Amino acid sequence: MTAWMSGQRDDPTPCRESDRNKFEVVARDGCARIGKLHTAHGVLETPALLPVINPNIRTIEPREMWDRYGIQGLITNSYIIWKHDDLKQHALENGVHDLINYPGVIMTDSGTFQSYVYGDVEVGVEEIVEFQRSIGVDIATMLDVFSRPDMTEDDVKQAVETTIERCEASLKAAEHVMLNGPIQGGIYRDLRKQSAIRMGAFDFSIHPIGGIVPIMEKHRYKDLAKIMLATIGELPPERPRHMFGCGHPMLFSMLIALGADLFDSAAYALFARDNRLLSPQGTYRLKDIHSWPELVPSVVDWTPEAVRKLNDEDRTALLARYNLEITLAELSRCKQAVHEGTIWQLAEQRSHQHPALREAFLWLTTRPFPSGLSSEFLQDLVQDDRDAAREHHPNGGIWETDWSQVVSRQAIQRKKGERWGGEDTLSRPHIITARAHLQHRWRPSSTGPTDVLVLNGKPGPWRQRCDLLVLRLKSVLPELEILVQTPLGLLPYSLEDLNPFAQVDGPTWLWKRRLNTVLLREEIHRLHINADRILILDIGQDSLIQEASTLLIKHGLLEEPLQVDDSHLPQLRDDLRRRQVVDKLVVLANVSYSEAVDLVESCTYIIGGTGRVKNVIDKHGNHILSPRLADGGLSITDRGSMTIYGRRSTPVLDDKEYDPYAGSGHGPPLLVVEQDAVEFVLRGRNVFHGFIIKCDPWLRAGQTCFIVDEHGTLIGHGLAQCDADEALRFRKGIAVRTRSDFSKTFK
Repeated sequence: MTAWMSGQRDDPTPCRESDRNKFEVVARDGCARIGKLHTAHGVLETPALLPVINPNIRTIEPREMWDRYGIQGLITNSYIIWKHDDLKQHALENGVHDLINYPGVIMTDSGTFQSYVYGDVEVGVEEIVEFQRSIGVDIATMLDVFSRPDMTEDDVKQAVETTIERCEASLKAAEHVMLNGPIQGGIYRDLRKQSAIRMGAFDFSIHPIGGIVPIMEKHRYKDLAKIMLATIGELPPERPRHMFGCGHPMLFSMLIALGADLFDSAAYALFARDNRLLSPQGTYRLKDIHSWPELVPSVVDWTPEAVRKLNDEDRTALLARYNLEITLAELSRCKQAVHEGTIWQLAEQRSHQHPALREAFLWLTTRPFPSGLSSEFLQDLVQDDRDAAREHHPNGGIWETDWSQVVSRQAIQRKKGERWGGEDTLSRPHIITARAHLQHRWRPSSTGPTDVLVLNGKPGPWRQRCDLLVLRLKSVLPELEILVQTPLGLLPYSLEDLNPFAQVDGPTWLWKRRLNTVLLREEIHRLHINADRILILDIGQDSLIQEASTLLIKHGLLEEPLQVDDSHLPQLRDDLRRRQVVDKLVVLANVSYSEAVDLVESCTYIIGGTGRVKNVIDKHGNHILSPRLADGGLSITDRGSMTIYGRRSTPVLDDKEYDPYAGSGHGPPLLVVEQDAVEFVLRGRNVFHGFIIKCDPWLRAGQTCFIVDEHGTLIGHGLAQCDADEALRFRKGIAVRTRSDFSKTFK
C-alpha cells in the first residue's frame, strides 16, 4: 500500500555522514534562499517552520505532522523534558524521537525562554547541553541569556557577554551534536552586531536570532526589521538563520527576503486555544468569521458556525490544524516566490496587512528618492507615509551599510518581466541594484557637453518603432545622446532591450507621464552625461520622424527636416549594432570600453528574424557572443570566454570580501579551483563548494564568471550561484553552474 493510502510516510533517510551539519543553497533571490540542512534524521529544506511541541500538551501529534503535513522538523523543549522525571527517563532510555513519536529532525530549546517567562531556570550551562546530546536530538541549543526590550543597554550588554562566555563550554559539551548559537542584543544595533560577529567566530551549526518574541507580541515590527538588518550581514553565510519564536505567516515574506531560513512557533496551537485564526492577512477571531478567509483541508467540511459549537478540546484541535495548514501554505508561497525572483514583491503585498508591518517595510525600503527617478508621479506620493518612514532611513544614516548589503546581493537581471506594483516597485532591492549597476558601468560616447534626446510615451520594444529615427539622427547629429524613458528610469538606447527596464508589465499610462525636467537632468547626470540641452520626444505619435524634425528645428539642433541618404543606413545600422554589443560587454561583463571596442571592431553578425543581433562572429569565424532576446542579456561562448579572458592582465584580486564594484573593467570575475576539480570542469561539470581556492571580490550570484586552475589557465565559464564571500565558506552545494565543455571545444 502506498504512503498516501496508508496515511503514513516513510521515515527519513539519514544524510551521508560526510554531509552531516552542512548547509547548501539550491536557489536564491538576493538574500532569500532555498537551502538544505543535512542531519542524521534527514535533509531539512529551508525556509522551514519547526512547530513547537510541548511534550505534555500535544494539540497535534508529532507523528501526524510528519505523516499528514510532511513537516520535516520540529522543536521541543529539553528543559521541560529534563524537569519532568517521567519524560526524562523515557528520553534517556529510548531517545527524544521515541518520546514524542516523531522520525524527522528534532531541535530542542534549552530553557532560555522559560527563564524569560518564569525567571531563572535550575539547570546548568553544560548540563543542559549534555542532556540534549544524551537524548539524541539533532540540533541542540546552548543556554543563552534572554535580552528583554525593557532592559537597559548595560544589562543587555552583560547578557551578550555572558552568552559569549558560555560558548566554549557549550560546544565542548555538545561534542558531535549540532548546536545553536543564539544571537542576543535586544534592540541595540551595535550589540546585535557584536553578538553576531563574536558568536559567528565559534563553530556553531545554526544561529537563532533570539529575544524577538516580546517585540513581535507588541507588533514592534520595525524593531524586528532593524534587528534582522543589523544581524544578518555579520553572520557566517554558510549557517542557517533561525527566527526564534516567530511563526506568524504575515511576517514570513519580509523576514525571508532579509535572509531568514528557519522559523519556530507554538502560535498554531496557542492562537487556536484563544479561538484565533492565523492568516497572511493578519489575525482573525473565530467569533467574527462568517466564511473562512482561506479554505484549507481541515475546514472543508465545516462552517465557522459549526466550529463555534464544538467543545473546547475539539475546537482547539481543528483550529490548530487550520492554523498550521495556513502557515505551511504561506511558507510554500514564499518558497515559490524565491524561485521566481519575486520575494520582495510578495513582501510588498503582505506589508499592507498590518500598519506596523507597513511601517517596517517602508523603513526598510524607503530612502531619499534617488535623483534618477525622473517621473512626475514621485511628486504625488503619499508624503505622510513616506516622511514617517524616512526617519533614520537605511540610506541616510547608520543603517546605510546594512541596507546596502541587502541591495548589493540582488541579481541584476531576472527571468521574467517586472510587474508594476505602484510606488513600491521603485524600492525593490533588485531594481535599485539594476539602476546602480547601469549608472556605475555605462558611459556615454562623449565626455564633453552634448545634447540629449529622451524618447518617452510608448512601451517597448522600442527598436521596432524608433530604429529608423535613431539611425537618421545619428547620421546628422552623431554626438546626440539618445535615451529611453522607462517606468524604472532612463535607459541608453543602445541597451533598449535590457531587463528589467525594458520588460515592465503595467498600465499604459506608466509610459505617458509628464516628466519632471529637474529630476530628469539629475538622472542624466548620474549616467555621466554632460548634458547641454535636454529634449523630450513623444514617440507615441504616428509621424515620428516629422515630429522629431520639428522638435529639433525648434531648439536649433537642425536647420531643416531630417533628410538622410538611406544608402548610408546599412553602415549606420552596423555602427549601432557594434555600440549595442560594446555596451553590453561593458555593463554586463565588466569589460573596459577600450577592450570592448577592440574586441568587436572586426566582428560580423548573424541577424535573427526580429532584426536583432543573434550571434557575434570574430574575424576567425568563431562564434563568441550571443545577445539574449529574452532578457537583453549577453551569453558568452567557450571561444568568447577564451578571447575575453586572454585580454585580462591582472591575477585574481583575492580580497576575501564581497565588493560588487571592485575590479572595474577587469572582465567577468575569476574563480580558482583545486587541481582535483579541473578535469571535471573541463568536461562541463559544475563547480562545487569545497574545491574553490580563491575568487575575485566582485563575484555575484546570477552573473557570468570564468573558472581557472591554480596556474591561471581558463578551464570553463558559467553562472555563479554565490557571492565572493560565500564561495570560500560553503562546503556543500553548487558554486557555479558550468556552461562550457572545453574537452570538446579545444581538443
